[in-house]
Amino acid sequence: MSADIGKRLQDVRKRRGMTQRQLASESGVSLSLIRKLEQEERADTRLETARRLAQALRVPTTNLIADHEGDPETAPGADDRWEAVRRALVAPVRADGATEEPTVGGVRDALESALPLFSDDRFAELSVILPPLLRDADLIAESGPEGRAVRVRLSQLTGWLLTQTRQFEAADIALSRSLDESSDRLQAAATVSTQCWLLLRRGRLAEARELATRWADEVEPRVSRATPAELSAWGWLLLRASAAAIRDNRPGEAEGALRYANSAAVAMGREFAPRDDFLQAFGPVTVALKRAENAMIVDKPDLVLKLSKRIPTSGMRPTSNNRNRHLLDVAEAHARSRDYAKTVEVLQGIRADAPQWLPNQRYARDIFGRVIARRRTLTQEMRELADAIGVPV
Repeated sequence: MSADIGKRLQDVRKRRGMTQRQLASESGVSLSLIRKLEQEERADTRLETARRLAQALRVPTTNLIADHEGDPETAPGADDRWEAVRRALVAPVRADGATEEPTVGGVRDALESALPLFSDDRFAELSVILPPLLRDADLIAESGPEGRAVRVRLSQLTGWLLTQTRQFEAADIALSRSLDESSDRLQAAATVSTQCWLLLRRGRLAEARELATRWADEVEPRVSRATPAELSAWGWLLLRASAAAIRDNRPGEAEGALRYANSAAVAMGREFAPRDDFLQAFGPVTVALKRAENAMIVDKPDLVLKLSKRIPTSGMRPTSNNRNRHLLDVAEAHARSRDYAKTVEVLQGIRADAPQWLPNQRYARDIFGRVIARRRTLTQEMRELADAIGVPV
């Protein structure tokens, strides 16, 4: 978060003629936190908290957090398992003739075999196989278009993975390389969608919104004749634009983008989930999940729970990031409604289905941290969940 957030907050509050107490009352943010921010006793706060303050002050969130860099680079206590991946990205190898060189077909087959590891969030295995796979992809990229196409795809997946695990600088390198070398318009659009997600995670809302909107305009298909892949690419960019807009207190823009995304989903008719590219999964269910996410962002837990009852998440892969991100919203909605038993139940379910994904979610730590703060004692089950998520007890 920008070191100037306290000064910006104070300046905007004074221009609005509001006292700190009035701002606390209208935003739902504690008076003590507002005071600490303005007095620079605290240099940062959650993006969600900044959005609430900005909403009460009637300004875009970016007015308060222009230099916000979002979540930390790694999860608390996490080992630095991605160091070798980062080295492989920043120092591409060159053929030296000393060892047998990889073939395009061999690297392509290895990448296809690794797809389930990406889609199932098997981070431990990916941290081992990615460095040599990235080096082999660098070597075959010099052989011609087929080799470069393999590296484009691998770079795209690696960027997505590193965004997921908050390795933001390395993710930016991988995604930029994928986009620069891509000759496929729809694959490029999918890479841009992940770049927008990366910008969102770093709190760069205006950049994310502008990038998603520009590309959505460029790839907008003729809906009546569009293929599922075209509708998916367009729809995801619209969802990214909506996510950035709702976080930047632009509800009209957010709803407009979501409405267009829904039109793409309706034209799709069903959930599109190609077996060879899980990043293209899109359809009515995906849009419904993101509608619920937007409702949680604007603090409507009752609406989240209402929408959730209509979303058939049971038909989605247990490791689906979209599904599990939605379930975190459901857990948060239960927590806001003070149904802590239900909150724990939902988090336990995510832990069982996606044990390597959950510890990388700061959102989960925040949710369960508030549950813990409201209890005098913890059960053994709750202690184990706290350890799994990374919440200090």
